[in-house]
Amino acid sequence: MKFAGIIAEYDPFHNGHAWQLAQAKLLGAEHIAVAMSCSLVQRGALPLLPEAVRTLAALTCGADLVFALPAPCACAGAEAFARAGVALLSAAGCDGLVFGAETPDAALLMEAAALLDSDAYRAALKAQLSGGAKSFAAARQAAAAQLAPDGRVAALLDKPNNNLAVEYCRAIRCLAPQMEAHPLPRQGAGHGEALHAAHGSFASASALRRLWAEGGAEAIAPYVPEAVFPLYREAHAAGQYTDFSAAGRCELALLRSACRGETPFGQVRGISEGLEHRLEAAVRASTTYDGLLDALTTVRYPRARMRRLAMDAALGYAADSFPSLPPYLHLLGGRKDALPFLKGCSLPTSHSLARLRESGEACVRMAEAQLAAADFGALCRVSPEAMGSLLRQKNIFLT
Repeated sequence: MKFAGIIAEYDPFHNGHAWQLAQAKLLGAEHIAVAMSCSLVQRGALPLLPEAVRTLAALTCGADLVFALPAPCACAGAEAFARAGVALLSAAGCDGLVFGAETPDAALLMEAAALLDSDAYRAALKAQLSGGAKSFAAARQAAAAQLAPDGRVAALLDKPNNNLAVEYCRAIRCLAPQMEAHPLPRQGAGHGEALHAAHGSFASASALRRLWAEGGAEAIAPYVPEAVFPLYREAHAAGQYTDFSAAGRCELALLRSACRGETPFGQVRGISEGLEHRLEAAVRASTTYDGLLDALTTVRYPRARMRRLAMDAALGYAADSFPSLPPYLHLLGGRKDALPFLKGCSLPTSHSLARLRESGEACVRMAEAQLAAADFGALCRVSPEAMGSLLRQKNIFLT
């Protein structure tokens, strides 16, 4: 592996992310490209910090190129998220993908990916779902256990990072067979896990967002690289971070304004099984964003999926609004010695989103969807910004 790729959110960038970049270099990577969630993140929300802060943090700690994973691709289920990230990094020329997993066994992850891509698995999954499985996750594990009785694959699918790792491997098999998979063990606290002294200086991004909410940038200082912390302190002082309370109310306002005519959410991406009616009823009855999610969430419909559904509905993301894979490479920043790699990219590439919009109809649709999310996020910061800030954003170059 000479040119490594990493798919990330860096929400916010922390010591675990810096460790991953360093490990990629130890694995032989001479350069590293990052596909970073832009304007929205996979849990169906705005990121804590804007792209410029997260990009500069990544470049400061070892990344060479940072590309935007467009908002519609970033705010998607694990399979679509992984496919978009792998497609983007493959187009950039990466020959390896580095990612975290609770079980960093590349051969086993690829075995699981092959199983999930098989016709036998699809038939077993369909049988589990029609047989009354409590949730998709439960049906998935049961189908895997049925086809791989030794239990290793089913056990693998019981962990959040393993699930995403398997989706990365599936995407590699389908879209980028030239890529090698390089799983790394997750460091410190797991996703959503409370901080503990045993975790040392490693904390999950979700834990750091909670610390920021309680004590601002100073509260996360022990868990982020020393070189990056001034960026966070400056962003906090300038109000360049998301006010999640305001974001929730703004999202609910967008959803209320969409409640016009019959089945106003019938065309929203991800709608199935009558969810458009459930969503409309919840929007009409809810007075808070958390209340909306409470009304939507069930065992069958997990909260993360409902957050993504609500965000898609608020931003008007229909199933046919944009292509499923990124049609361009939007460069957010890079080191100058890595810029020659851009000449070999297999998709239209530019630091200017305005220029990329001129690269064809698919690029127009993806860029417009991206701008909708960016403008929403700009309004929901502690110090709100005007529309179109993403079009005016300067590229970040480091020597």
